[in-house]
Amino acid sequence: MDLKIKLEQLHQKVIGLKEQIGTEEATKNAFVMPFIQILGYDIFNPTEVVPEHVCDIGTKKGEKVDYVIKNNDEPIFIIECKHWKENADAHNSQLHRYYHVSKTKFGVLTNGIVYNFYADLEKPNIMDEKPFLTINLEDLKDSSIKILESFTKTGYNLEDILGSAEALKYIKAIRKEFEKEIENPSDQLIKLLVSRFFDKPINANRLIAFKEYTKKALTTSINESISFRLKSALSINEQIEKHDDKNIQPVDENNETPKFITTEEESEGFQIVKAILREKIPSERIAPRDTQSYFGVLLDDNNRKPICRLHFNTTNKYLELFHNGKDAGEKMPLNDLDEIYNYRNELHQTLEIYN
Repeated sequence: MDLKIKLEQLHQKVIGLKEQIGTEEATKNAFVMPFIQILGYDIFNPTEVVPEHVCDIGTKKGEKVDYVIKNNDEPIFIIECKHWKENADAHNSQLHRYYHVSKTKFGVLTNGIVYNFYADLEKPNIMDEKPFLTINLEDLKDSSIKILESFTKTGYNLEDILGSAEALKYIKAIRKEFEKEIENPSDQLIKLLVSRFFDKPINANRLIAFKEYTKKALTTSINESISFRLKSALSINEQIEKHDDKNIQPVDENNETPKFITTEEESEGFQIVKAILREKIPSERIAPRDTQSYFGVLLDDNNRKPICRLHFNTTNKYLELFHNGKDAGEKMPLNDLDEIYNYRNELHQTLEIYN
């Protein structure tokens, strides 16, 4: 059976049982041991899965790690378990000590739901502070599962794991730096980009101006990319709906035609507004409300809590905002739907009025 399917089945088991699991030991038996079995190791074979393995550390005797997993009698990774309610990141200092004396290449810290995999990429025989791989049963990612396959009994490949671990480490680091640059572009990045089209000296005043330009350019580029993906998704959904409509027979030929129809532009505008609002509130609180004259977006589906209105039924398009109060709507002209992103602060401010 596919590894992802097995992990999804384990997740369903976790959902059904976790409220009845009151101890760390029960977490190991109900959640962690099935995870080890999914990787192909025999939990009843002490040559493959060694429970309560002694890891004496200096003067500390009798220290035990929960599991040592072996492949062809070679220790592959150790697992330290915590109760499912505990944070899987909160005890890596203990795993750090065990790792140093266990002679394995990898350490796993888990609460039965989140599995953090550590290596020694920074310094040999010293476990890194941050995991290179995280398997979260509540948020399974195909890219992570592919790496996990290299930890299985039949698919174990040390070189593949180390290569993936190093790649993930640097990808995470680069992404973190990129996100910093988006939020607050550095002087180095600004000068690098501007020097490619601006051949005059960049003095202090120009640097300040270009900093704002750079920040807006990066944000706009990302927003346009998101918008493009939304358009693609909406187009696919529309094609599916049209296909399904062909197979639907009308129940009553005399049914009255609705007085208004949600247009593709209104749907796209709503998705953009929803993406902005989800930065502050869950999607279930964002409700669409179409009318003959406008397409409204409400908080909690409450007419007394309008967030905005899309006026797209006229030649000129407008976004009506309510950041000054529900009775003080302000219409903003839109040349392009992507300009909705320019009113992120006003939309967030409207939510604060109602909370």
